[in-house]
Amino acid sequence: MSRPVTLFTGQWADLPLTKLAKAASEMGYNGLELACWGDHFDVFKAAKDKKYCAQKRAMLKRNKLDCFAISNHLAGQLVCDLNDDARSDGFAPAKCAGNAEKKREWAVSAMKATAKAAKNMGVEVVNGFVGSSIWHLLYSFPPVSASMIDEGYKYFAHMWNPILDEFDKCKVKFALEVHPTEIAFDIVSSERALAALDNRETFGFNFDPSHLGYQGVDYVKFIRRFKDRIYHVHMKDAWWGHGDGTVGVFGGHTEFGDPRRYWDFRSLGHGDINFEEIIVALNDINYQGPLSVEWEDIRMDRLHGARESCEFVKRIDFKPSGVAFDAAFDSKNR
Repeated sequence: MSRPVTLFTGQWADLPLTKLAKAASEMGYNGLELACWGDHFDVFKAAKDKKYCAQKRAMLKRNKLDCFAISNHLAGQLVCDLNDDARSDGFAPAKCAGNAEKKREWAVSAMKATAKAAKNMGVEVVNGFVGSSIWHLLYSFPPVSASMIDEGYKYFAHMWNPILDEFDKCKVKFALEVHPTEIAFDIVSSERALAALDNRETFGFNFDPSHLGYQGVDYVKFIRRFKDRIYHVHMKDAWWGHGDGTVGVFGGHTEFGDPRRYWDFRSLGHGDINFEEIIVALNDINYQGPLSVEWEDIRMDRLHGARESCEFVKRIDFKPSGVAFDAAFDSKNR
């Protein structure tokens, strides 16, 4: 193993962090990627109180765990999302429910606080979402003009540049998890997102192959295309082409786990993602950060899956060679 293996706590927010930390340590994880919801990490407290961060660090240390990144997907989503229905009401305080702009205003303050919280926690990367004001325009009917898409990227830059200014002050990077419903969901839209921000260095990506593979996007090419912007990596599997032919890539309004679905998330090693190619590409770009398991599989017990996933990542990760394999044939070594 050449990189620390961590567990993203977002899907475990129903458990107290102390209980999850103990379990993760027993499973063999090296650290936790703390989600900024549940009792796992409060960005407003952390931004103001270094003692709060020290207590979190001490608890992790007692369980022989580290923390390399925090993640605030829920607040980030509200920054550019339309926020015009009840689906996201639970992402913000109850007083914001039903009010799109109140949710947005709270989210901007939360993301600025997240930068300060990360600094106080001693981590250099925040993962998350940014939302999108144009995701609903994905399928171009009724016809969508180029100017409408342009306005969406301008709005993204307008909303996120002030937040990223705070990240700059704190010397923390923001890593967008490229994902459907975001301003960037494949390679081309990721290029456009970077261009909208004038390629500012603060903004990069949390690479997650599971959201690219079922779309038909070359996830290994993504690593090589954005070799200087891969700030964090999620290890997450998916399969596709396993349904009964009645549901397409858009999901057919079916639930995860429905056997008719064209694609679904799977526990690591049980899907169609080629992780060996990913490890080779990460070695080629000299990525030295954590490999963070984001565990989602409706078909499997999560404790079994998380333990198995930790073992899987440690088994398939390998250091790049420090020598040329044919160096022994050099005349100097004879």
